[in-house]
Amino acid sequence: MAHPKRKISKTRRDKRRTHQGLSEKAIAICPTTDTPHLFHHAYVVEGDLYHKGKLAIKNYTTNAQ
Repeated sequence: MAHPKRKISKTRRDKRRTHQGLSEKAIAICPTTDTPHLFHHAYVVEGDLYHKGKLAIKNYTTNAQ
């Protein structure tokens, strides 16, 4: 197995990890149903599937069993 030739300092290790932080999800409010949802995603409200503020499928059910 590979092993480091020299110890990596805490500063060098932490500098490498600066871009690994999590960012907040972009959440939109639907103008039709006033429910929060993720941008560019369909969402279910009271059994109906909505996308871009429009009703996509009425009485939507998933096929997961």
